[in-house]
Amino acid sequence: MLFSAHEITETVDMFLRHKLDIRAITLGVSLLDCAASTGSATRERIREKLMRVAGPLVTVGEAIETEYGVPIINKRVSVTPIALVAASAREADLTPYATMLDEVAGELAVDFVGGFSALVQKGYAEADRRLIESIPEALSVTERVCASVNLASTKSGINMDAVRQMGAIITDAAQRTASRDGIACAKLVVFCNAPEDNPFMAGAFHGPGEAESALNVGVSGPGVVKAALESFRGAGFDEVAEAIKKTAFKITRMGQLVGSEAARRLGVPFGILDLSLAPTPEVGDSVARILEELGLETAGAHGSTAALALLTDMVKKGGVMASTHVGGLSGAFIPVSEDEGMVAAVGSGALTLDKLEAMTCVCSVGLDMVAIPGDVGESTISAIIADEMAIGMVNGKTTAVRIIPVPGKAAGDWAEFGGLLGGAPVLPVHPYSSDAFIARGGRIPAPIHSFRN
Repeated sequence: MLFSAHEITETVDMFLRHKLDIRAITLGVSLLDCAASTGSATRERIREKLMRVAGPLVTVGEAIETEYGVPIINKRVSVTPIALVAASAREADLTPYATMLDEVAGELAVDFVGGFSALVQKGYAEADRRLIESIPEALSVTERVCASVNLASTKSGINMDAVRQMGAIITDAAQRTASRDGIACAKLVVFCNAPEDNPFMAGAFHGPGEAESALNVGVSGPGVVKAALESFRGAGFDEVAEAIKKTAFKITRMGQLVGSEAARRLGVPFGILDLSLAPTPEVGDSVARILEELGLETAGAHGSTAALALLTDMVKKGGVMASTHVGGLSGAFIPVSEDEGMVAAVGSGALTLDKLEAMTCVCSVGLDMVAIPGDVGESTISAIIADEMAIGMVNGKTTAVRIIPVPGKAAGDWAEFGGLLGGAPVLPVHPYSSDAFIARGGRIPAPIHSFRN
């Protein structure tokens, strides 16, 4: 891959002035061959394999940072959904798998391990039940382990029994970490149409259809896109779209270079490059500010959904020209606490939970890092999840919910999670009951357009 002198200078400027970085390199590792008849034997096999396969990850990442001058913010590992691996041992409590993964993550010096996960979009296997019941304890006693549950898909519909259960699981996880504003919930996400190759936490896992191991990359760059658009103030949307597309192409080429080199040094296949624009709490690294650069007074104003649709589509169109293998989520993230512009919009009252939900119809994920009052009922949380699952199911896209009921706090209070997770005002929710709706259980059938073969 050759770069001109102008492209190199331009890219260096992106790093120095506009906060361009590789948000994550995530090494996916299959654990299917680690299953044994006892939990202790399974966990020992997992530990040995992760130390052997992922041992060089951080060293390789740091070497590439030094040699190429490219910041790599997180080095992560994702594994086969633990519910699949732990099934043969028949242990009631799967928390020991999470504590073992947390210990291994510390030894490897990786930032997070994803894959304390279950796939229940069409129904539960027994191990799925055990894993989901273990989530609150597992996330409250670990620092680096992330959990996810796929509750729905376009092909299968929505597992409303699991949706109902997750309302209780999220509430329990928040209460167990009440002294830290319910931070356990920041490491837990529920999905519709979960991708098997996502490099971003908390939803990363190494799907059963993946290779033995693979290196996946997530790029960032909201500040770069905003800076590019500053030259197009007052221009028509055709010109704006072209500018976003060209910028996304440049960002993705850098990600492709880093990912390919990291995979080569690790001796594993290059998996995918996730094109998502991933913000941080830092000023100048915000998706919300891109929407404002497009002409909105603030994120959440009328027109926000249309602006986000344009941004997401052009990021994908520019990115697919720069990478042979695109996957994961890809588009634009709108996490509230992790985006200072979103925080400002919530604080001013311009951005509400309903408007966020509308915007998730066109972006690459869903309701992400949203803090709500700690006294919100379990069925209301489940109903919020159900709405987001329906958006993903009907539109054939990935949607997710990472919501945090903050114990002891009410709408308008501040919740602090720290680091890349940031902090955010607590958003109000509707006071009306969804109890009877959620109590029905069963499965919402897949939409008619799912019948394609």
